[in-house]
Amino acid sequence: MVRTRIKICGIMRPEDAVIAADCGADAIGLVFHAASPRAIDVEKAQQIIAALPSLVSVVGLFLDAEAVKVNRILEQVALDTLQFHGHESAGFCEQFGRRYIKAVGMAGGDPWAVAQDHPHASGLLLDGHAPGAAGGSGEPFDWGQDLPTSHRIIVAGGLGPHNVAEAVRLTQPWGVDCSSSVESAPGIKDGRKIAAFSEEVYRV
Repeated sequence: MVRTRIKICGIMRPEDAVIAADCGADAIGLVFHAASPRAIDVEKAQQIIAALPSLVSVVGLFLDAEAVKVNRILEQVALDTLQFHGHESAGFCEQFGRRYIKAVGMAGGDPWAVAQDHPHASGLLLDGHAPGAAGGSGEPFDWGQDLPTSHRIIVAGGLGPHNVAEAVRLTQPWGVDCSSSVESAPGIKDGRKIAAFSEEVYRV
């Protein structure tokens, strides 16, 4: 049986990256979309990565960013994977020579069409927001619907310790992603909540 991977997104402090890793996170997410309340700059990203233990991947989140911005960040920040939340084409996503995750806004979006349009994406992140939005809405989507089988699926949107086990049972995803539900305050992660989230994922 494939183990469900865990990504904790919206990391803003080095100590929170360490907490996430200690609680079993396989990856952390760093937001480079200025309009997001969890956006960070290059200097903060460097500090977070410097504190991060080994064997934890770093994902950089972008939304309709210009290629020059993505390249500038890649020159200064050691990102393992890129995550695109906007209307980026496959050609745009692939030009950076990195693995990438394409987010799908499930509130009106078509995951099958996105999967077809991005055949080389390393995963599809299915979130509860509207297409082209940054995510973080805290709204789940219908986990009972048919999902693309051509890509590894990462489920996001409204996940927390209270419901992630059900999401995993229904969708059998490659990974799950959460942010606000494991915080004690906006942008401040709570180790107890992350631990509870991880325990719920592992018990399925």
